[in-house]
Amino acid sequence: MAVKGARSSYDNGASAGVGASSDALLLAAINSGQVGWETGRSLVTFKEGATDAGVQELEASGLNVANANDVDFLGVSALDNADALAFPEIGVALVSADAVQSLDTTGQSAVAVRERELFVFPADSYFAGAQQGYAATDSDLSEYFRGFLGAATAIRNDIVGGDQPTSEKEDAEALLNATWGLIACQVPSSKFSGAGIKVAVLDTGFDFTHPDFAKARIGDQKSFVAGQEVQDLHGHGTHCIGTACGPKSPPAPTPRYGIAYESSIFVGKVLSNTGSGTQAQVLAGMNWAIAAGCEVISMSLGSPSPVNAAYTAAGRAALDRGCLIVAAAGNMAPNPTGSPANSPTIMSVAALDSDLRLSSFTQRGKIEIAGPGRDVFSSVPMPARYGTKSGTSMATPHVAGCAAMWAQTSPNLRGQNLWRKLQETARRLPLPASQVGAGLVQAPQ
Repeated sequence: MAVKGARSSYDNGASAGVGASSDALLLAAINSGQVGWETGRSLVTFKEGATDAGVQELEASGLNVANANDVDFLGVSALDNADALAFPEIGVALVSADAVQSLDTTGQSAVAVRERELFVFPADSYFAGAQQGYAATDSDLSEYFRGFLGAATAIRNDIVGGDQPTSEKEDAEALLNATWGLIACQVPSSKFSGAGIKVAVLDTGFDFTHPDFAKARIGDQKSFVAGQEVQDLHGHGTHCIGTACGPKSPPAPTPRYGIAYESSIFVGKVLSNTGSGTQAQVLAGMNWAIAAGCEVISMSLGSPSPVNAAYTAAGRAALDRGCLIVAAAGNMAPNPTGSPANSPTIMSVAALDSDLRLSSFTQRGKIEIAGPGRDVFSSVPMPARYGTKSGTSMATPHVAGCAAMWAQTSPNLRGQNLWRKLQETARRLPLPASQVGAGLVQAPQ
């Protein structure tokens, strides 16, 4: 049996305990030559309804078990004395590398599955120029508008029937009002705003200095990355939050880029400022968002791994509590849908180009729905303010924002019912379900 408080280390001495940050674990793996997806720790998923019994079992094995609901993850030493970290809302626990050796999951164990924990990363595509934000000038925005004029016009004409002539001025005004993705999802014409709905975005955090966002819209914030504040120093999270929950009327001539503009934003930092993360950090964020009653949880992240029992348990717990988790399918085509999107209890999102064809990078297989994912314009940290990115990461917040709008329409549209509504109302596309699921997500009218 492992000694209480004992720690496993990579060759350079870095801790693989439950309090280690993803950056530290990744650096330790690189320095030790153990480069891969595994962190060195393990996840245990308890049988349904057996979370309390599972925690008691860990404690009976001599482990010091911390409760994620009571932990301040910012404190780098907050979990120094813990061998395991339980996520009570989802029935999962993280166990340090040494401590897992003391577990006996045979016989009448409350543990259903034990898995090796993996690293996770943002699900955006690193196209040249697409990853960097830019200081948007009037000239830059004019080029942006011209570049998407044809795509927006084609989308609009296809929706209304095709042959209704419009003036160049009307086309320009339509494009000034919204990005191509919002037009494709029929967001500008929707009378809903996501008011009264909590949207959690689990990512690299958010730039709280961004002038397009009122402080009152932040429902809550929490970092699950040891030693790092929620403030976004990476950019990915701010971009995703912008699409899902950005303003209805950003300063002219900036186009509308946000969907659920009156929703309450819950910012969960589960990826570090370098973009690295672990499954435990993501699970901690899911545990927090479910406990907070967030109707929609958006996760633009993942890893190329098989279905993970811990994610599946978290997705099931979310649906049971009236929450819907949407996640990016991944950008490593032609590989199958990545984790956590491949879990049966989590809605997987594919990416589309502006011609509504499947984006070439999108992974396929288990796909429920699709969203705009190529050349998506949204908020990025200051001073750049706005930037364009591509990936299933960008498609996912389109679905999350529309989901918040649908949730606003009826208190009955929660969890599995919200999942069904999104699929029932999606715009059908001439592509197989393994690529786009039910089709392109649509906003309620």
